Order: sequence, then C-alpha cells, then structure tokens
Amino acid sequence: MLSVRLRLCTVALIVVLLEVSFGWQTLPKAQAQATSVERVYFPQTGHHLSNDFGFLDFWRSRGQMLLFGYPLSEAFESNGRVVQYFERSRFEYDLSTGQIQLGLLGRELLADRWFEPAEPLADALYFPETGHNIKGKFRNFWEKRGGAEIFGLPLSEAFEEDGRLVQYFERTRFTFYPEAMPEYYRTAERRHGILLAALHEIELADFGRQSMQMQSIPEQPFARIPDVPDWSQHLWPLRIEVSLASQRLRAYEGDLMVYQAPVTTGRDDFRTPAGRYSVYRKVQLHTMRGSMKGETWNVPNVPWIMYFNGAVALHGTYWHNKFGTGARLSHGCVNLNIDDAEWLYHWAAVGTTVIVTNE
Repeated sequence: MLSVRLRLCTVALIVVLLEVSFGWQTLPKAQAQATSVERVYFPQTGHHLSNDFGFLDFWRSRGQMLLFGYPLSEAFESNGRVVQYFERSRFEYDLSTGQIQLGLLGRELLADRWFEPAEPLADALYFPETGHNIKGKFRNFWEKRGGAEIFGLPLSEAFEEDGRLVQYFERTRFTFYPEAMPEYYRTAERRHGILLAALHEIELADFGRQSMQMQSIPEQPFARIPDVPDWSQHLWPLRIEVSLASQRLRAYEGDLMVYQAPVTTGRDDFRTPAGRYSVYRKVQLHTMRGSMKGETWNVPNVPWIMYFNGAVALHGTYWHNKFGTGARLSHGCVNLNIDDAEWLYHWAAVGTTVIVTNE
C-alpha cells in the first residue's frame, strides 16, 4: 500500500500539464511500459486511457466501445480506489488487491427503486441472490459478453419501459432494439426457430455518465499529453486466428486477445484450408454463389464478408446458429453469428492477417 501511495504522490510533468481545478489527482505511472503503446487519447471526449493501473488493456480486452464507450474522466483516486469513468461504466482498481472490477452503477442509480422478486422460469437463468431471471436474447447477450463480471446480476425481470423492453442489472441496463436486426434475418429466425444476434440489438445504458451527473462530477476535457496517439485498433498489429479443432475464432491486437467467437467451418468434403492468409477484400452484403463437387448454392444477403483465401471468407450467417457446437456445415467458409461478423468487419482492415490452424 505504501508503494502505491508513493507512486500516486510522485511529481511529474504530466501532473503540471493535466491538473484540474476541482481537485482530482492525476496518477503517475504505476509500472514500466510493457508494450510500445501504453497510453492513448480520445479526442471525442478529451481524455486519456492508460495501463498505469491496467485500464487500457482491460478496456481493449473486455468490450471496448461496444460495452464501455468513451472515457469521460482521467483516472483518479477516490475512497481508496483508483477509478475512471466511461460512458457506460466505471473502472475501479482496488489498491489492496491490485484487481480491476466494474462499479455497481446499477445498484447506485437504482437505490430508490425496488423490483419484486420472481419465481424461476423455464429456459431462463435464475439467480436466487437477487430473485430474478435472465432469458431469451438478454440471456444470450449476458452470457456471451461477460456475465456477472461485466454486467452483474439481474435486479429486475425484463419489462417494458418507455416503449422498450429493458432489464436492470447491478452494473447496467439492457435495452432491446429489434429494428437493429434487418427484417430479412428476423424472418429467418422465425423460419428456422433460432435466435440470432445483431451487434446493436441490445444496447447498454449510459450509467457512467449518469453517475457522474448524480455526483456533480463535470466532464472536463484534458489537454493531450505530448506524443500520446489517438486511440485506434491499428496502433497494434491485428490478426485473426481460427481453430478448426475448437471451432473458435480469436482476434488479437498485438499479443492481447480482444475478441473471441464460436464459428462453424467447412465440412469434411469442403474442409476450411489451414494456413496463413490476409484479408484481401471486404463486402458488406453479397449473394454468395458456387458450384463444386456436385453441389450448387446460391445464398442471398450474406452480411459482413471478409475474403482471405480465394472464395473462402469470414462472414455472417443467418441459416443456422450452431456456432461452436462442433457441427461443421459450410462449403469452406468460416460461419459467424451476425453480430460477431459485424464487429470483426469494422475492426479488421484489408491486409489483416488470418491464421487457420488444425489445432
């Protein structure tokens, strides 16, 4: 604890450049730089994000803009913790344990609201600790995007509020936007009796901003520290790895895994070829046609396509949801759920390395 306090009190030029009038303490670096980029700047809100206390890598590896949004403050000490606010969250570094966790903003902002406990429901996750269920698309999103670590336990059932289906959690609120899934794919869901996912079908509340407002913490921008770059995923070398054995895709910025998703690859007679490739073409929406080994296919409205080896591509899939189950169903392409394909499409650039392994 003493060593942390000494680091917090270190006088540096950064402190002079960034001191703020309402008394936040700007933090010095807590450890030696492990990579070439340990601090970035977001001109959209005028704040830095660094690895002084691991916040940059936590943000990059746990959800980035999709789950947390932009930083709204610098890191500062508060009640024995180092905290930093984001649009949808608050990062907290525990000085006694050295662990990062997310603030319980849902509990804090709902202190005056109470939701009656419910009975366990079929096809739902039930939490006796809070007496509430998570089911359907909210359950899929909660499980896929981080569970209790990121969202906390449910504080309510799903219910309609202001014309939208919502559900409150210890750290956030889910809001359902069915229109984010194009009607063509919603029709496919009904036809095949499956649940798909669009990237922005479920959005998180701006509880970070609301918490700052409740505490009268201003969103005061900071001047950029000299030579600190604007955040971009392209500050690090990008690569995508696909495991044919585990039917799983992992995306990396440098050595840090920042995204993972279940996949479905080629059948035995159309096996996805192992090797090292690069994305050479991106197409947002396309009809995929082919004829090989006595089979012919014509599949319209295939979304978020990234070709990396001839006609073999990573792409969104709406005709099944057997990703990661071990079922290999494609003609050689890497099938992804629509939300995963869209995230990767926006993240990767032409030239991004794709490695397919048999392991």
